[in-house]
Amino acid sequence: MSTLKERLHADVVSHMKDGNRVALNATRNVLSEIDTREKAGQAPIHLDDAQITAMLQKEAAQYHEVARLYEEAGESERAATEIADAEVIEAYLPEPLTAAEVESIVDEVIASLKAEGVELSLMHMGYVMKPVTEKVAGRFDGKAVSEIVRSRLS
Repeated sequence: MSTLKERLHADVVSHMKDGNRVALNATRNVLSEIDTREKAGQAPIHLDDAQITAMLQKEAAQYHEVARLYEEAGESERAATEIADAEVIEAYLPEPLTAAEVESIVDEVIASLKAEGVELSLMHMGYVMKPVTEKVAGRFDGKAVSEIVRSRLS
């Protein structure tokens, strides 16, 4: 299976062949940001898919924020361009989870911890959050996950 970065590189070529300028520019910008982050610092690093996914989420959120600002300034054409770029980036993100799916994951983790004999209370929120966060991994808002876990433990 190819990595997300390899998929982005392959899509640059396909966007060039298709003549899709919007997708090409957005994909190139993302790859440029990945290269910048990998080369920043004292020693070069290699971003894994989870790190790239987190970066893509932040990039998409930034594009939406800029689009909102353009919309407020009466620049609807520029806002539409930013939203189109955000949609290209969001196509690379994993399918988001519903609240019911996250609640189910939280319930499973709590049940497995109780089966291991762990007495859970609000003070043990970290015990629950770690495995839940690994399973949810950028597909649901972390703050909302924390609230679900808190409500289940109280």
